[in-house]
This record gives sequence, structure tokens and C-alpha cells, in this order.
Amino acid sequence: MINFFLAISIVILFLVFLCLYRALFGPGIMNRIIAVNVIGTKTIAILLIIGFLFNKIEFFIDISLVYAVINFIGTIAFSKYFERKGVQ
Repeated sequence: MINFFLAISIVILFLVFLCLYRALFGPGIMNRIIAVNVIGTKTIAILLIIGFLFNKIEFFIDISLVYAVINFIGTIAFSKYFERKGVQ
């Protein structure tokens, strides 16, 4: 079971690197914001898997929730900033 979760974590980590490429070399600023948001979501998934592996899921759920709120607020802030600036 632990090997399964480690394999899933490695796959998610690979997907994070694909999103990182999209964030660095994306065609537009909105695509880059979405890529960073997806990286945040995948990071939350990895945190929860780590919590399950170490049998400290309560602790890692709290960390994941805080990280999700920060990710959400950051995405909204960047979106509002670029909306006011007029970037498409």
C-alpha cells in the first residue's frame, strides 16, 4: 500500500514539473496563473499523501487547508490585479 502511494506521489511530482514548464513558458499571463494554481493543488495532494504515509493525517490536513486558502487568495489577487491592468 505504501509503495502505491509513493508511486502516485512520483506521478504527481512529474505532473508538477509539466505545470512548472507551462508556468514558465506559457503563452499568456492567465495560462501562467492557472498553471501556478494547478501546482498548488497538486502540492496539496502530495501533502495529504505524505500525511497518510506518516500516520499524521490530522496535522497534514491542517497544513493543506492553510495552503489551499493561501493559494486561492493569491490566485484571486493576481487575477484582480491583471484585470485592472487590462492584461488578456
